[in-house]
Amino acid sequence: MSYEILDKISSPSDLKAIDGKNMEPLCDEIRDFLLDNVKRTGGHLASNLGVVELSVALHRVFDSPRDHIIFDVGHQSYVHKMLTGRRDKFDTLRHAGGLSGFTVMRESEHDPFGAGHSSTSISAALGFAEADALSGSDSYTVCVIGDGAYTGGMVHEAINNCRPDLKLVIVLNENGMSISHNKGAFAAYLSRVRASKGYIKAKRRTGSFLDKLPLIGRPIKWLLSLGKNIVKLLFFRPNYFEELGFYYIGPIDGNDYDKVERALEHAKSLEKCVFVHLKTTKGKGFEDAERAPEVYHSVSGVGDGKKTYHEIFADKLLSLADKDEKIVAITPAMGIGTGLDRFEESYPDRYFDVGIAEEHALTFSAGLAANGYKPYAAIYSTFLQRGYDNIVHDIALQNLPVRLIIDRAGIAPSDGATHHGIFDVAFLSHIPTLEIVSPASNAALIKYLDYSHTVNHPIAVRYPNSHEDEAVVNHFYADGIDGDSYVCDFDTENAPDRIFVTYGQISSRVLEAKKKLQDEGVSVGIVLVERIKPYDDTVKLLAKICHEGTHVVYVEEGIKNGGAAMITRSRLSEAGVSGIRFDVVAIDDNFVIPDTLCDIYDYAGLSSERLANYFRNL
Repeated sequence: MSYEILDKISSPSDLKAIDGKNMEPLCDEIRDFLLDNVKRTGGHLASNLGVVELSVALHRVFDSPRDHIIFDVGHQSYVHKMLTGRRDKFDTLRHAGGLSGFTVMRESEHDPFGAGHSSTSISAALGFAEADALSGSDSYTVCVIGDGAYTGGMVHEAINNCRPDLKLVIVLNENGMSISHNKGAFAAYLSRVRASKGYIKAKRRTGSFLDKLPLIGRPIKWLLSLGKNIVKLLFFRPNYFEELGFYYIGPIDGNDYDKVERALEHAKSLEKCVFVHLKTTKGKGFEDAERAPEVYHSVSGVGDGKKTYHEIFADKLLSLADKDEKIVAITPAMGIGTGLDRFEESYPDRYFDVGIAEEHALTFSAGLAANGYKPYAAIYSTFLQRGYDNIVHDIALQNLPVRLIIDRAGIAPSDGATHHGIFDVAFLSHIPTLEIVSPASNAALIKYLDYSHTVNHPIAVRYPNSHEDEAVVNHFYADGIDGDSYVCDFDTENAPDRIFVTYGQISSRVLEAKKKLQDEGVSVGIVLVERIKPYDDTVKLLAKICHEGTHVVYVEEGIKNGGAAMITRSRLSEAGVSGIRFDVVAIDDNFVIPDTLCDIYDYAGLSSERLANYFRNL
């Protein structure tokens, strides 16, 4: 599909050369491009439709990469990528080795800072601005942050360290949404913030006039400034940003191109730290997305109708909550993604969306548990990383029965390295009192959710962003679910010489590898671990079934160093088990970031073919 204006732009300099009267038609073409491409490849649609005018204006007013443009999370950077020479790569968007759905430093010089998590932009931008000040550079730093990210504590820590005299422009893109509707006092405050354009204009004109009066101008200006706050309190609502000492512009209609460009030009002319407050419509230009922005926050194509693990979790938690009024649900702004939005509908008083504040979510859960409630804290694996100290200090050290529901466990082919849930088993395994389970079927998940309801210690239940694999279910659970912490597909009294050990969704590829080997006449067994920690059951099983010459390959869709496989191998050695070969196949000291289009599991050494090779030609 060709575009009259957009086809002429492959860099910010090309954009600056376009006549200003063509900006609105250009914005229309950009939205058409987004709708045509993102609906095919999958990706963050509604958020990018809302920032079209802002993205165009940023590159017209500022000079990237000399000026640093930093996007919070990075999922709203698609238009920025289009305008900085990456439009021809959009057919690879969110494919392993293709165009990232977030900002990535190695992808372009126009991405000065990478991000896939929320609330980091102001801290990073402050670092850039202070570095420029130290080096004497006159570059500007601009960060674009959604109001959903303002619920993250790092934002306020960063603002506390901002200096008003820095060349730092903070664009607050308020659309009332992050993924779900924003929660919390600050989000509510932002929706009420108003600043009088007349007041701002009068303030600027009066100051300019008084500066030009000889002798008496500056003294009068000084005297007036003494009474400024009193006058503002009498006639205007106090403004949070101005009270902190920053210049504030807004709120501005963020989908009116001319207004956005003028606001940014004014912010740039001030040469100081400025907050530009825009009100945008998430999903702008696409009626369905405007009506239901949370549905179109990220699109992934047509589903197959099967229930995902998080839907099974939500079903079961509601069932448990129907019978136990002490059950409460907590999530850091992931209500829809974790399925807990349904819990909110049924039990609004027992549902807590704390905003993008993972640390708070965990310690808050600890408080609930300490006071007799049964908290289920649902958090994506990579977001849980932010709360490591809270898990150690506030939950595990006090042995509080917080149920950590870890969603998006394992490799994330579409979202990439920032969302790979490959560290949780390793960093949780070293925390005393904490139990870890990783069910590989719907029935197994239900079994462990029932179990979690009865425990008096912290427990983590982890699962991928997918549905159960029927092949795995039919192979391991044909006879139903039992009470063991593992499932074997062989007679443990007569174990084969070659054994795979694994857990979670990678079991699908392990099963495929076994079938390949069977077709070649190689006999292989599989131990599917459900309860990872404590490690005792798995170690005892392997000590029982392994004999001189047994070859064990532990396959893990997680980081190798400190992971379940290495711990199991160490425990076997401590138990005195010898004479066996024990190989660990896991992600070895890298973030799984392919440079070219590929099968990401093959890249990570976890494809069925590469797994089968471990037992070939022995």
